[in-house]
Amino acid sequence: MAEQNYSNHRRFVFAYHYLATFLILLLFSSSTYYTIAAAKAGTSMKPGMFLFLVTFVLMLLFFFARQFALKAQDRAIRAEENFRHYVLTGKPLDSRLTIRQIVGLRFASDAEFPELAQKAAESGMSEEDIKKAVKNWRADNYRV
Repeated sequence: MAEQNYSNHRRFVFAYHYLATFLILLLFSSSTYYTIAAAKAGTSMKPGMFLFLVTFVLMLLFFFARQFALKAQDRAIRAEENFRHYVLTGKPLDSRLTIRQIVGLRFASDAEFPELAQKAAESGMSEEDIKKAVKNWRADNYRV
């Protein structure tokens, strides 16, 4: 595996991010078309409506399963980075830091982490700006 840096740190799982998304959208559009076609033909819309509702529930599950996993990862990252900052400085992270900033800070090496955290809190740097400011990248190979 290549060394992780800003330009290659994002990971996509083909089957989830592309294939499943495409298939769910295809199913959603097909069920919508089927329901409308049944209505125009004067036939029963019940099968189409059932498929539409099942697809809609599938879309909600697809979205929220990802959101819940990312929220849990963000909470773990916040705790880990707060502990790392405490170990390095003897103080917790600045309370002005947002979760997005802390997520960006996780890539900073121990040597630059405290200074970058202070700079981010004082200037309100975005997550992307923080990642771009990291000189010695600390890889995170577990987050998808």
